[in-house]
Parts: sequence; C-alpha cells; structure tokens
Amino acid sequence: MSTPAAVLPAPAAFRPVAAPGLDRRILVGLCGVLLAVLVSGFNENVTKVALADIRGAMGFSVDDGSWIVALYSAMSVSAMAFAPWCAATFSLRRFALAMIGGFMVLGVLCPLAPNLQTFLVLRALQGLCGGALPPLLMSVALRFLPPGIKLYGLAAYALTATFGPSMGTPLAAFWVEQVGWHWAFWQIVPYCLAAMAMVGWGLPQDPLRLERFAQFDGVGLMLGLPALVLLVLGLVQGPRLNWFDSSLITLMLGGGAGLLVLFMVNEWFHPLPFFKLQLLANRNLSYSLITLGGVLFVLLAVISIPSGFLASVQGYRPQQTAPMLLWVAVPQVIALPLVAALLNIRAIDCRWVQATGLALLALACWLGAHLDVSWIRDNFLWVQLLQVFAQPMAVLPLLMLATGGLAPQDGPFASAWFNTVKGFAAVLASGVLEAVAQGRRHFHSTVLVDRLGEQPWLADGPQLGARLHAQVQALTSADLYLLVALVALAFIPLIAWMPTRIHPPRAVA
Repeated sequence: MSTPAAVLPAPAAFRPVAAPGLDRRILVGLCGVLLAVLVSGFNENVTKVALADIRGAMGFSVDDGSWIVALYSAMSVSAMAFAPWCAATFSLRRFALAMIGGFMVLGVLCPLAPNLQTFLVLRALQGLCGGALPPLLMSVALRFLPPGIKLYGLAAYALTATFGPSMGTPLAAFWVEQVGWHWAFWQIVPYCLAAMAMVGWGLPQDPLRLERFAQFDGVGLMLGLPALVLLVLGLVQGPRLNWFDSSLITLMLGGGAGLLVLFMVNEWFHPLPFFKLQLLANRNLSYSLITLGGVLFVLLAVISIPSGFLASVQGYRPQQTAPMLLWVAVPQVIALPLVAALLNIRAIDCRWVQATGLALLALACWLGAHLDVSWIRDNFLWVQLLQVFAQPMAVLPLLMLATGGLAPQDGPFASAWFNTVKGFAAVLASGVLEAVAQGRRHFHSTVLVDRLGEQPWLADGPQLGARLHAQVQALTSADLYLLVALVALAFIPLIAWMPTRIHPPRAVA
C-alpha cells in the first residue's frame, strides 16, 4: 500500500524554468553559493578557535562561551533540515540572498552586543542563516549543472567538508592575532557581499510557490525544530556537564530523542514532508547517510587531535598550528577536481575509490598513533599529506552514491537528508571524541600516578606535573588516532555489502 507521501506529484519548484544549459551565469551563481557556504563554515570554526580571545574581550565566562558555540551549532543543524523546503517555496535565488544577507548583518552586530543575552540571540540567528546555506549549494549543483560536469559541482560541495574545516584555525590566527578579535566576525562582510552579487546575477529566478503553504507541515516543524535543537545542545554541552550525571543533559537528549521519533512518524504520513522517509529504501542513499557519520568523525578527528596535542603539550597558538592544517586544506582545491575527474570515468567504480580513501585515512591515523611528547608540527607532515587525496576520495563517492539515480523531484529531499545528517554527525562526532578523550586521560593519569607511587624516586625530579601532563596528552592522542583508524577501516567491509554500483551521470542521448 502506498503512503500519501509516495504518490505526490513532482513539486512545482523542480520543473525546470527553461532547461538551462551550462553557461557563465550558472557557474558564477554556483561559485557565489559556494563562497557563502565556505564563509559560513569559516565563521563557525574561527569563533570556536578564537573563543578564548572573544570571551576575554567581552567579559564572558567559560560556561558562557560554551553556550555561544552550542546555540550556533544547534540552530545551524536545524536550519539544514528545513532550508530545502523554504528554497522550493520562496525560490532558491531569493532564499539564498536573504540568508547570506542575514548572515552578514548578524555577523556585524555580534561584537557590538551590549550583554551576553543579546550576543547569544544574535549568534543563534546567525547560525540559523549560516546553516541554511549548505543545502542550497547541493541543490544548485544537482539542478542546474549538466550531467557531464555534475560531479564537479558535487566536488565544490565536498570542499565544505574537507577544505572549510581546516581553514578555521589559520583564519583565527590571522584575524585575532594580527588584526583584532572583532574581525573574527567582521571578516565575512566582503565575502558575503561578493557572494550576494554572484548569486543575484548568476542564478535563474523561479516564481514564488506560496500555494505550498496549503500543505505546510506545521506539526513537523513544531516537532522537528525543537528535537534537533535539544539533541545538538545536549551533545555539545554533554562533555562539560558530565553527560547523564546532569539532569539538564538527560532532559535535552531524552526529550530531543522522543520528539525526533514523533517527527519521523509525522513525516512518513504527511503529503508534503520536510523529510521523505520513503527515500531510505534507496540502498545507496541509506549507505551514504550511515557512512557519512563515520567519515565526518574521522575528518573532525584528524583536525582536532594534532591541534589539541600541539596546543596542550607544546604550547602552540593557532598561528603556529595553522601551517600544519594548510598542508591539507590548500591542496584540496586541486585534489577534489582530480578525484571528480577520476569518478567521471565510466570504468571506475566509485565504491572502491571510497574504500581506498578510507584505507589511506586509516594509514594516516596509524602513523599519527606513533606520536610522543617530543613531536612538533613538522612531525605531522606525512600524517597530513596522506589526507590530501584521502579526504576527497572518502567524501566525493558518498555524494555520488547519495544523489545518483534519484528523480529530480527528490533532489530537495536528498539535500535535506544529507545536509542534516552531515551537520548532526559533526556535532555527535565532536561529543563522542571529547568523551573518549576524557576517559583516556583519566585512565592514563591514574596509571602513571600509580607507577609513581610504586617508584617514588621518580617523583623527585623537577617539573613533574608538566611532564606527567605531557605524557598523558601524548598517550591520549595516540589512543584517539588508533580509534579513528579503526573507525575508518570498519566502514570498508560495508562497501562490499550495501551500496550498488552507480555510473557517472551522462546526458540522455
């Protein structure tokens, strides 16, 4: 028996305006959306890295700072879930311009906030605008690019998972240490203005589809929005409040999970849902969503582990850590198009390209697991360089599998699924990584202190506390690298079982 959502006609917003071919304007519009998405990612990571300077300048406590990050992340992930529906209703071009403009204005206002409450509201609204942008980039690539170069458009989207996160630290180093902490927020202005000009000139203008409000999924919005906000807040604040020892975290995660279940039940039966659960019958999409969580866990870890180690053990500031991250970030501009060209060859099976990428990521993490307290930035060279091609080889095949073979009318639903899982998985990965790190630090501290108790003459040396701290951090970082290597390897057998082969998109003869 078909469900109501399964028999809907194609959404009107995805009937082509004029079957546009690839031209200069489409490329400019795509680049404008890409620029806006990268800037939103830079902004999130810059303020995370520069949070100590921002707190010091504005007089916020450590607890206050944690809510700044948590609220931005919660609203950003929530926006990813509902942005595709808004773009189809108000038109992709109008919605993109509104979100980029709102993101820019709120960024200007944040450093001018007179108190913490105002700052939190501004930052949450900016997260809402910034989170709405990544789904639009995927929608532009899927809708407007000709089949032969669609993979290159998806490669541009993949930059947001590979290039973007690694640039947060270098940008924080420059703006905060060389210019001033205000510019951690204000540096987005020229990029947003350029992005708005490119989007306004380059993307075709669809008509408004306000008749979609006749089937508006109001119950889904009232269930889904608080569900995602509560879950993300619980995951971000969990490590600080010791997870389920805190009644607040228990309430957030339990309440969010319950609302999410109700949301999914509602989406199954709604005639115009935000999420089309029936799409999960597509094995390739389901595989991509499952594996995406593991890949993002790995990509987050290979940034945070060496950065945290160098800051904690060697006393590096962001400016000193930046070159190590640029070793991976800058070559992505070349590596991603090359991987896209490889996947565009019909004889190449994208599943085994991804298996190779995961294996290379595991190898890089295995090399990193050999670190000790003497390691400095240059010791991470091969760990980082192995990721130059490993990261796009792990990410781009997922995009190809997730979007290949879907009907055009399912594009907004696929975008909602992929981007929401991407945003939520990044938050979940961060929480899991921090929880594991806390446990391993406690374990190694206990073991090392017990050994000192058995051999008290070792405790007579100078600076014992500093040496003990450095050793604990090194052992914990090595453990995390091994864990991440195992996660990368664990997803390789799934490739042989779950996804089916898909060929690169081609124009219909």
